[in-house]
Amino acid sequence: MQKQSIRMFLNNKYMAYGAAGVFLLLSVLLGTSIGTVNVPIITIIKILGSKLLGLTTERMDPMFTNIVLDIRLPRVILSGLVGGALAIAGAAFQGLLRNPLADPYTLGVSSGASVGAVFILFLQISIPFLGSFTLPVVSIFFSLITIFSVLTFARKIERSMRMETIILTGIIFSSFLGAIISLLIALTGDELRQIISWLLGSVSMRGWAYIKMILPFFMIGSVILVLNAKELNAMSFGEERAQHLGVNVQKRKLIILISGSTLTGAAVAVSGTIGFVGLVIPHLARLLWGPDHRHLLPLSILLGGGFLIIADLISRTIISPTELPIGVITALIGAPVFAIILLQRKKTERGG
Repeated sequence: MQKQSIRMFLNNKYMAYGAAGVFLLLSVLLGTSIGTVNVPIITIIKILGSKLLGLTTERMDPMFTNIVLDIRLPRVILSGLVGGALAIAGAAFQGLLRNPLADPYTLGVSSGASVGAVFILFLQISIPFLGSFTLPVVSIFFSLITIFSVLTFARKIERSMRMETIILTGIIFSSFLGAIISLLIALTGDELRQIISWLLGSVSMRGWAYIKMILPFFMIGSVILVLNAKELNAMSFGEERAQHLGVNVQKRKLIILISGSTLTGAAVAVSGTIGFVGLVIPHLARLLWGPDHRHLLPLSILLGGGFLIIADLISRTIISPTELPIGVITALIGAPVFAIILLQRKKTERGG
């Protein structure tokens, strides 16, 4: 009875968005406030109002201003963008492939993006006309190659391309690409620590430059996926039914795969490999609203952003002043949550 009441309360889309929005806002405020030096939330609001919006002329403590604007806020925003990108990509992949285990990590997309990023870090390459965007562009390119290779190989194995075959193929590719990354690390000298730290997942000391690096790809990829939400709804019932409803399945599949891979590649480029966000968050978003991708995708962005901000906060405070890799925190939180979700899902199916 209690679960039904909660579901009915959240089944109103305004309540669902309100709950997700409040969670994200609280995550941002807590992530900006808590650290080695705690900054009062009211001070954060005054600093933002003064420096960014010009709402007050009150003089702020320079130390607090520097901590908020130059250190914590860019880190929090970057965490939110990365979490949102991975979550919406995972939701799109799960809807397209009709499998709750599909996400950028299990499909090998994250591993492909990691190979591209490590390749750039290893060789210290900067493409002239791309400049600082070399890293995300190459990561996205490798993620696209990976997802299409996985699907092509899965089709070769089994023409019907069952979801189990696609997931298994993704795991195989992920393992192979992981071996390539290990080889590059073994060949690396001075950059070894930087690459290993990056691979474990981190948004530490990234600054506003990394936000500028991911933001265009985040905006483009997210908008395209949200615009294809109706088609995702149709395809989640099967390709044949989607075709009967007038959906150009092959075209939409291509658009969704490219958009999801773009979001994943850009996220991996700025933060390294972070697992479980794209796997767990879409499930939590479905608890808020259900399987309708018109609301599932935006809610995944809000929840994914808030979740990764909290995970980053834990990673830098739990054994302060030492920082844990954020990927470790997402795995420690995400794995048990996903196990609970699967158990509840199984109980529901048995009950039904």
